[in-house]
Amino acid sequence: MAKEITNGKNGKKEEPAPQITSPTIPYPKSVAFIISNEFCERFNYYGMRTILVLYLTNKLGYNEETATVLFHTFTMLVYIFPLIGALIADGWLGKYKTILYLSLVYSLGAMVVSFGAVPLTGMPTKAVTVVGLLLIAIGTGGIKPCVSAFGGDQFSLPAQSLQLAKFFSLFYFAINAGSLISTTFTPILRADVHCFGDQDCFSLAFGVPAILMIISVLIFMAGKRLYRCQPPAGNMIFGVSRCIADAFKGWQKRRHSEPMESFLDYAKPTVGARMVRETKCLGRILRLFLPFPVFWALFDQQGSRWTFQATRMDGMVLGFQIKPDQMQVVNPLLILGFLPLFDYIIYPILRRCGIRRPLQKLTIGLLLAALGFFLSAGLEMKMEQAAYGATPTEPDVAHLRIYNGMPCRYEISSEVARMMGSPQHIEPLGMWQDLTVRLPKTKTYAFKAQPASGDCPAITGKLRLQPGKSVGYFLAQDKLVEFADGLEMAAVDSGRSSVRALLNTPEGEGPVLLSTGSAGTPETPISLDNRNASQLYRIVAGFSQVNINGQKVASFEAKGGGLYSLLVAGSSRDGYQYNLVEVLPPSAVSILWQLPQIVVMTAAEVMFSVTGLEFSYSQSPPSMKSVLQACWLLSVAIGNMIVVVIAEFKFTSSQSGEFALFATLMLVDMLIFLWLARSYQYKDQSEDHEEDDDPVIKDVMQSKPRAAAIEHPQRRAGGMEADPGYGAYRNHAYDNDFSEA
Repeated sequence: MAKEITNGKNGKKEEPAPQITSPTIPYPKSVAFIISNEFCERFNYYGMRTILVLYLTNKLGYNEETATVLFHTFTMLVYIFPLIGALIADGWLGKYKTILYLSLVYSLGAMVVSFGAVPLTGMPTKAVTVVGLLLIAIGTGGIKPCVSAFGGDQFSLPAQSLQLAKFFSLFYFAINAGSLISTTFTPILRADVHCFGDQDCFSLAFGVPAILMIISVLIFMAGKRLYRCQPPAGNMIFGVSRCIADAFKGWQKRRHSEPMESFLDYAKPTVGARMVRETKCLGRILRLFLPFPVFWALFDQQGSRWTFQATRMDGMVLGFQIKPDQMQVVNPLLILGFLPLFDYIIYPILRRCGIRRPLQKLTIGLLLAALGFFLSAGLEMKMEQAAYGATPTEPDVAHLRIYNGMPCRYEISSEVARMMGSPQHIEPLGMWQDLTVRLPKTKTYAFKAQPASGDCPAITGKLRLQPGKSVGYFLAQDKLVEFADGLEMAAVDSGRSSVRALLNTPEGEGPVLLSTGSAGTPETPISLDNRNASQLYRIVAGFSQVNINGQKVASFEAKGGGLYSLLVAGSSRDGYQYNLVEVLPPSAVSILWQLPQIVVMTAAEVMFSVTGLEFSYSQSPPSMKSVLQACWLLSVAIGNMIVVVIAEFKFTSSQSGEFALFATLMLVDMLIFLWLARSYQYKDQSEDHEEDDDPVIKDVMQSKPRAAAIEHPQRRAGGMEADPGYGAYRNHAYDNDFSEA
């Protein structure tokens, strides 16, 4: 029996009004397929991206500059293709078919890159890799603006607005989970697994993410019968383009007879006053976007330049070896911690200091990015001082090293030695070096080594030095053996050492094998049968030994990041002697010194990207949010183009100088942003609810544009807009790098 309700005014008893309850709409089962698909896809993308620069240098033989150019060109394409993907989905195929077809292209690209990493004779590895990366860029870029929006299409709004918010939280978790796991384990597959006779296994490291990508496509297809698929609805990019084009035509015809206040006002007769007003609003926001690409130019170098920096550092921490590409996992970990930290602690503190406006926070984000690169420049300067002997730092200086593989002490005489002031001595199994030989052009010097003790012959020959190069000579078997000193090589994994074997042993004795790795996980022995100067090998840091005919003739310990020459002399009849010469000291700078710059850059990312998206979406008209998303992604692409230009033209002679250049450029960019933002007037949110004052706008596009997925979580019952930051917060988390809306 219903409880009676008494009216306090007249004392009469009234029957309660019947309660109307709406049926509960079940949570869409299709969401599970979309979230699982996203986890696998992000695992593939970040797993491949994490090890890409090391693959380009260590396997394909590119130097750091070329690898940086290729990496950022690939990233640039990844952020350009979302424009094409959005146009295809909204104007032609719809979201489901666009995701499916481009995911197949994506999977093919991942398999091509993995297949290209298999060392097959006659395969054009570089060309195969470039084709695979292009297919990946088309695939991941094309589906980027579609997946989150397709997930939003599965909900009935406004009845399921809370469920939609939960979906974006799960979606964000799947992205970060995929990124965290792949950036942690892909470097392990790369470095700790050995295949095809190599000391690493890039094919497996690329192959596992490729398999996950194929699984993601199968998962996505499995949910087809459950999906709610919306038909293509047109794209406002066409509307903006027509508005600008019609304004230009009208300006040409009527600028003298009907002068107007604004250039875009000339388009009112054809597109309507509201389209013109919203395009003007979009222009005011895009004006503030002009400095943004510089931020992304700095941010995306975490996967290229900062990874190369980590390869030259000591990765041993508390007995564990941190691989250089594993440092990228710190960023998503910090993001998960920084989001609540900034929301509940940092932003309230800033408000007390008078920093409340979004543009103020954006300025702080730009400043933090500059600080992060000043820190990386300082760290690089410290490392450059420690590795002075790596390569000549001046173009007119050459490095010369002479190794003595004979059992005698030698006195050497040449014009090079005389420049040092007196005859020079080389002990048995020792090294003599001069890292300050100045010469304007290639020059040849006469050389003579006279034994100071022991029964050894004199050795004569020619020393050929080139400016800016390092060259080594080995005294062995009564002759002078020349070899490139191997110091101008690609980036070295800090968990490995570089060793060259210099053998003065009889030709008939062998096989000669270099064994590395621990007893529990031995690596495939390296054959050193090519006598005298071997090539430079990268080996696992720790104890290694050389065996000749199964007999141990040398054992040594190589530390991570060090460069060594192992000299072995003798024979099985007379016995063997050896000496390990430290050409370059092991990495003395701990990889943990990268943490300050990573922490600062992640703070800049959260401050800049979260705030920037919230500001952009709250200030733009609802119909322009998809256009703004495209422009945001385009700014990321332009930022990567800036890195390509600076790396290609080599504006500085050192890596520390390049980091300082980027930091200075960021400071100048911040000042430009302050100047652009000084007169910005924040928009009244009530403008979004005005009615269109001209029905002509309906004819601008092929059909009325649907709201982008970023708008879904902003809706409340009755069609009202929620806090704009809420929806942007959920959807901008589409990628753990916070660069996507």
